[in-house]
Amino acid sequence: MNGTIEALIAVTLVGSLVVMAGSDRYAAKLATAFSLIPLVGSLGMWATYDATGNALLGGDTAFTSRETWLALGPLPDIEWFVGVDGISMPLVVLTTVLVTLALVSAWTPIDERQSQFYGLVLFLEAGLLGVFTALDFFVWFVFWEAVLVPMYILIGVWGGPRRKYAAIKMFVYTNVASLVMFVGYTALVFGLGDAVSTFALPETAQALVVDNVQPDELAFVGGETLKVAAFAALFAGFAVKVPVVPVHTWLPDAHVEAPTPVSVLLAGVLLKMGTYALLRFNFTMLPDVARANILIIAAFAVVSIIYGAMLALAQTDLKRIVAYSSVSSMGYVILGLAAYTLYGVGGATFQMISHGLISGLMFMAVGVIYNTTHTRMVTDMSGMASKMPYTVGIFIAGAFGYMGLPLMSGFAAEFYVFLGAFQAGAFDVPNYDLLPAFTAVAMFGIVIVAGYLLFAMQRTLFGEYRLETDYEVGRAPLHDIAPLAVLLVLIIALGSQPDIFFEMIREASGPVADLVGGGA
Repeated sequence: MNGTIEALIAVTLVGSLVVMAGSDRYAAKLATAFSLIPLVGSLGMWATYDATGNALLGGDTAFTSRETWLALGPLPDIEWFVGVDGISMPLVVLTTVLVTLALVSAWTPIDERQSQFYGLVLFLEAGLLGVFTALDFFVWFVFWEAVLVPMYILIGVWGGPRRKYAAIKMFVYTNVASLVMFVGYTALVFGLGDAVSTFALPETAQALVVDNVQPDELAFVGGETLKVAAFAALFAGFAVKVPVVPVHTWLPDAHVEAPTPVSVLLAGVLLKMGTYALLRFNFTMLPDVARANILIIAAFAVVSIIYGAMLALAQTDLKRIVAYSSVSSMGYVILGLAAYTLYGVGGATFQMISHGLISGLMFMAVGVIYNTTHTRMVTDMSGMASKMPYTVGIFIAGAFGYMGLPLMSGFAAEFYVFLGAFQAGAFDVPNYDLLPAFTAVAMFGIVIVAGYLLFAMQRTLFGEYRLETDYEVGRAPLHDIAPLAVLLVLIIALGSQPDIFFEMIREASGPVADLVGGGA
């Protein structure tokens, strides 16, 4: 047992309990101090990372712990099995960075029940770290569900006027999706019979892919039918979490009602749980089913990109604009995964990191504007740049990151995805020759993104100052600006030096691309 990952999770859980039991007066600073420990720990893991390949396809993971947890006799054993590879390591770092910055961004808006709020955020961090490091399905599922509880409470207690509706809607959508996904995966594992002895994800993946288990060896309803049904159940379950159109409607409501720090974590990390799971389960374990349905998957991606962007274009609430833009941005991740090329899969993973940083910055900037003006409506504001120059400057930089400005992480991520998707057109695989056409349509999403962001900026930030409010509008305090500045530096760093993470991602993405033949 290595113990590093366990230590990170344990620190956040202990910190959660200590902060909850403490006074509201010290909760913000205490929680932030506790969050620095996993942040420093994850950076240390990144600096000493030595894994090779893909965790589910025969690669060696780093910081691995594996012990039998529950022996279930004739059924597969449940193991405490955690570790990281080039796909999960960047997401662990993203989680610890965003949690610390989100906690700092909460210092201004959260003014009641602070100890419970900050304690729940740390509990949420523990769940997220578990999701991105667990390599046994049951352990992974426990962390997956554990994330839902604090998120429900954080929105339902500290949210806006319609917080209960938004929290219940989010809970119902994602919980039903989890049930569908759970049934699909366990049916798949039991269908494998003696081919697997544990619920370990690598063992299941290799039984399905590497060892080429023949369809006839699967039970119940016939091998091929079971694999297609399991793929559909997993895709449906994870699509809600991403979210993919048409199961996206819970997200804008949750974002609008959630307090700013929770919106940061919801867009920055929680949505990545869905795309991470799609990569690990659907595209890694069942590549033949994915390949056979490539046009349907690509259609979901393109519709999410274009429809999400069009919905954002119609909004007048800044937070709702950013929320719908997240639906559009996550569509690029699905498109990259569907390509099954090195740059497609790697670009999809890179887009997860990039979108986490950019959406976090945008939600924080909107939150800082709201803290000062007490409105998010585009129609209420004008000329905010003259009153809040630093906040507005960073907001504009983040918006250009969303538009894919060169030297920012959004550009690198979208370039990798488009490159990988166009390369897929050369596959000697049915229907892949149509993928470049889907990609060309998806590229119009960038134009629409530029349209709604420029519209919002022109109306709110520039021109003569106009805002009817009883509050004094001026420069935000340093602790509100600092998290924005840190995120902007990271966005530019990843955009100008993508190999900070992409080299690591590339090694773990290659084996997935090889499943269909695009690893070269």
